[in-house]
Amino acid sequence: MENIFEEKINLGISACMYGAKVRYNGKGNDILGYLKREKGDFFWTPVCPEVMSGLGVPRTAIRLVGGNGFDFWKGDSQVKNRAGKNVSGMIKAGTLSCFETLKRVDIDAFIYMEGSPTCGIHRTTLRKESLGKPPGVFGALLLKEQIFLIPALDLQSPLRWWDWKRRLVAFIWLKRKDIESSSEFIQCWDILKVLSQEIDEENTKKIDDRVKAFSDETTLEELKKMQIDILDILRTPSSTEKIKKWLWKNYIFLKDTYNLEVEKVCDPEYLRGVTHVASEILEVELKARKMKKLFRSSPINYIPKR
Repeated sequence: MENIFEEKINLGISACMYGAKVRYNGKGNDILGYLKREKGDFFWTPVCPEVMSGLGVPRTAIRLVGGNGFDFWKGDSQVKNRAGKNVSGMIKAGTLSCFETLKRVDIDAFIYMEGSPTCGIHRTTLRKESLGKPPGVFGALLLKEQIFLIPALDLQSPLRWWDWKRRLVAFIWLKRKDIESSSEFIQCWDILKVLSQEIDEENTKKIDDRVKAFSDETTLEELKKMQIDILDILRTPSSTEKIKKWLWKNYIFLKDTYNLEVEKVCDPEYLRGVTHVASEILEVELKARKMKKLFRSSPINYIPKR
């Protein structure tokens, strides 16, 4: 089974993070500048629920009152501006409009502005002393639909972006697989198992035990359920320590098995910054791709067609 994904990935993004000056104060942030040429590897769909609600730019800041975004969609919370005006109806219309736009282009993931009362996932305010009432109104819809979600500010870190991208590509590659047999599932699992193990050893072991117990009676329904379980693991960020540990393990495997040599790769205990770790990873990844060998830290080779 080929570990290559060539279809260009569709990414939705909070418009203010795409560089559009649509925040309540008329500001925006071109977060994609950190990706440089890599920006061209994706299709982009910027949306702003607050602008599409008709609130305008600049506008009075808004906040959730009485509950979070999930409560909002049940009618148990409201969105009000600083003057106390209830703008819930406008926000609902604008949010649904943005969501329908993302559905029309069939996005693979969404890069969100954290701290927004609409797009926020883990916080709905930028005040340091408060998380607000997460998730936001739009964030709640994205979570409900199980969209692969990436915080926009993580694009500033080469290591965090690499972690998000490798998992996103693996996620989409597996999600697109129409698995019809145990043997097909095992082929996918052999490719993704080590990455899954890095992220979540406990649940990976459970899946691996189930794979070892496959028999002629294993149903397609069971395979689909396990496929979803792997997708759930791939949504979860790794950590710098885990990345360094498994980079070393996977590099040593390539070195011992295929004589792949990268002088700058350090063992996990060697102190260095995340930028250095990212450069190690990219060099190993590049050499492994050139040798057409599986780099288990980043198992799916993303080669988007321009």
